[in-house]
This record gives sequence, C-alpha cells and structure tokens, in this order.
Amino acid sequence: MGVGVLLWAVVAGLEWAGFPAPPSVQVWSSLLIGLIILQAACDALVTATERVAARARWDHYVAGTIAEILSTLPELVVIAFVIPVSPVAATVLALVTVYNNALVFSLYSYFLPKDQKGLFVMPAAITEAGTQILAAGATLGAVLGVGMLVLSSATEQKQHFTAVDLLVLAALMWIIFGVYVNKLVRAYASEETQIREVLHLDAEEIEERKELLYADVKRVSWRNIAGVFTIGVAGAFMGGERVSRFAHTALEDLSLNPIAAAVILAGFAGMSEYVIIWRAHRRGSHGIALANAFGGMTQVMFLVLPFTLFAVGIHQGFLNPAHHELPLQFDVSFILLFVFLFPTFFVLLELIEDDHTFGILDTVIMASMCLLILLILLAYGG
Repeated sequence: MGVGVLLWAVVAGLEWAGFPAPPSVQVWSSLLIGLIILQAACDALVTATERVAARARWDHYVAGTIAEILSTLPELVVIAFVIPVSPVAATVLALVTVYNNALVFSLYSYFLPKDQKGLFVMPAAITEAGTQILAAGATLGAVLGVGMLVLSSATEQKQHFTAVDLLVLAALMWIIFGVYVNKLVRAYASEETQIREVLHLDAEEIEERKELLYADVKRVSWRNIAGVFTIGVAGAFMGGERVSRFAHTALEDLSLNPIAAAVILAGFAGMSEYVIIWRAHRRGSHGIALANAFGGMTQVMFLVLPFTLFAVGIHQGFLNPAHHELPLQFDVSFILLFVFLFPTFFVLLELIEDDHTFGILDTVIMASMCLLILLILLAYGG
C-alpha cells in the first residue's frame, strides 16, 4: 500500500506542477498504480475478515464466503469510477470477469488434492446450492441474450433496456444472491455438524479444531481490525480512481476499443481473487480457496453484475442520461456475452454433478470454451 500511495503521490505531484507525462505513459502508469493499491486494499480486507473469523470462530467455508464477498469491494469501486467514463466498458468488465473466474475455478479444481481414486469430493454446499445458482445463471443469460436478439430484430425494434428495466433486473438478481448466500451458509453449517457427529467430537475437540484452523491468524483487538478494514476501503477508492484514469485516457485519448479495455481491466481486476486462492491453498485451507474460486463466478454474476446494471440505470435515468453510450444498445457484444453464459454455466453444472471433481478433460473443455468466447468477443464484439 505504501509503494502504491508513494507512486500515486509522485504522479499526482507532477501533474499538479504542470509536468504531465505523455498519454501512453499516463494510461499504463495509472493502471499499474491502481492495481498495486487495489491488491493491497484487497489483502487488507481479507486480513480483516480472517481476524474477525478467528475471533468469532467461523467455519472455514463461511469465512471463505464472507472474504470473497468483501474482496469484491475494490472491483465495485473500479466499476463505479469507470461507469461515468464508459458504461459499455464497465458492463463488459463485469461480464468478462465471470468468464475469467469460471476458467480459474476449473483450473483450481483440477489441482485440488485427490484421493486414491483421483477424486476430490466437493462440499455438499457447492454441489447443492452451487448447482442451483449455476442453473439460475445459465437461464438468466439465455433469457437476456435471446431476448435482446429477438427484440432488436423484431418488426417494431427495441434497441435497449430502459433505466427502470435495469433497476428491476438488478433487484431480482440481488434477491437471488441473498437467498443463495443464506442457503450456502446453512448448507456449510449442516455439513460441519454431520462431520462432527460422525467423528463423535465433543465441544472441547471442536474448539481445538477451530483453534488449529486459525493458528496462523494474528489475534488482535477489534480496533486493529477496524483500522485494517478502513485501510482496505480507502485503498479501494484510491485504486479505483487511478484505474478510472486508465479507462478515461485509453478510451478518450488513445481511442482504445471499449471491449479491449474491458478485457484488459477484467484480467487485472481478478488478480485479488487469485492471490486469495493461492494464499489459502498454500496454507492447506482448501475449503477457503475453493469457496473463493467458486464464489468468483457466482458473486460476480449475482452481486457485481447487478451492481453495474443498477449504477448504469441510475446514470441513464437520473445522473447523466445524455452520455453518448447511454442507453446501452442491444449490440453484438452484449448479446454474445449473455448468450454464452448458458453454455459456460451449463457445462460447469454438468461436470460438478457428474463426479464432483475436475479431471484433465474437464479442465481442457472449460479452458477451451472460455478462451474461445473471449477470442470471439475481441474479434467481433467491438
């Protein structure tokens, strides 16, 4: 965080003194500084979550789910800053991140430790509530994608959603997400209870297991936790402002394709999640890592995307209806992005239901499909 803030101060000082860098240097330095600060902010948020979990004795799946929700804050801030610059790039950023995280989940599932049969049985919460949310995502993507295609090609053409449409859609997706998280946490708790009953653990042994789970987490006061959380929130806003500078310079001064800019941002924006997965995996906390990997898809789809649609609807209806990219049109990019959600989530659903694990063939299928979608989008979506 200190390195990022120092670089931010140097660049801001040069601009204030009347020595701005060339546009090409500005765009990449803004992206670099923003990402450094965002990574530190995400790490601070996750650290605060771990310390709360250690004090509250949360189960590791619940801790992983809460950490994943908080780790989306920097991404939400980035999208909030990018929307006034380019609502198209912000929406594409949220959608492309879903595909990136589906690829990450597939890759990580393959590298999970396997038993003698070469299997890693995923938690029942993922194979139950998780498969339901994947089915919901596939259905939603198909309905919206096909709906946009039909409406745009009908005799009385409709080329865009109204602001009210976007707000209602965001609210429906948030309702689905709220019910999903409630069921997910309940399913994790039920699974932990069954394990304790099978192992015949008493209260003291349960506490010992939880103590071992958070053995590497520093025990600190609530004031310390609040301070770390505050640093994370402040860093999210500072980093988001820098990334929005990248988007503005790239789109306005360098005339970079909004789709290409969104793909670049999506690739870097998800680095926070990848760091969390790697840290948890190295500690042997496969439950936390898996919850983050799976949550990277579901929470972006049903938390970050509706936030984006809601913010775009607010701009379209109230704040800046005259923006040259508003209202969002039913163009090739959005139709492809929404339609392709169906095969992506459907294949994941079938693979998880099949044997609850990912082999080399499963990983290759998902990787090929996600990469093909991104290639089609870059080649024809702009």
